[in-house]
Amino acid sequence: MAKPISTKRKDEAARQASPRADIAAFLKAAKSVPKRGEGGGRIVLALDATMSRQPTWDLACSIQAEMFKSVAGVGDLAMQLVYFRGIGECRSSKWAFDGNSLADMMARIDCRGGHTQILKVLKHAAKEHAHNRINALVYIGDAMEEKIDDLVQAAGELGLRGVPVFVFQEGHDPVAERAFREIARVTRGGWFRFDRSSAAVLSRLLSAVAVYAAGGLKALEKRGTREDRLLISHISGGSKGNAK
Repeated sequence: MAKPISTKRKDEAARQASPRADIAAFLKAAKSVPKRGEGGGRIVLALDATMSRQPTWDLACSIQAEMFKSVAGVGDLAMQLVYFRGIGECRSSKWAFDGNSLADMMARIDCRGGHTQILKVLKHAAKEHAHNRINALVYIGDAMEEKIDDLVQAAGELGLRGVPVFVFQEGHDPVAERAFREIARVTRGGWFRFDRSSAAVLSRLLSAVAVYAAGGLKALEKRGTREDRLLISHISGGSKGNAK
């Protein structure tokens, strides 16, 4: 027959068990809380930073903060900046969770001459998605100097993984337009033309992409702005758009 435990020993055992129970409860609660950037929208914002793009780079710097503001009440948003410029330079930033952080990163980058490196952007997005799901890739540019078949192949792989690409083309380069439309089509994203005079509409379209990334189609349908409806039409199979 086991000996009864004294009251003193019971109290001591309880004191030892309590910290262990507290630690176990804390660890369990910590596991249930998503890390920052998980469970919310994640967008890769890719920009052509070759020399001709400086005015549009400045425009993007001023617009991206609106993307964060637009998701208030919808969900969290994280954005990563990817850019290429110069001779083979293609870089990505750390993930930003507010407009000020991303603006600070962008302000330190200047545009330089060079050729487009869109294929690197698409492959980078695929790697990021494999690590932690991204909800959309946004690309802003005016030219395409690569093999279109390579770009469409890489874009198609993103499409199969459920990552839509939203391409915003400045200007009327027909070679770029053909490639950009195909990238958007195979990913079930969207292609839009814009110019610097349509900055306000570009801002609203990018905000619509942010809302989609954070809350999906339901969030776009609920908000229901003209740009939201335009984005929905693209995702649902539309073919063209103009930021005007």
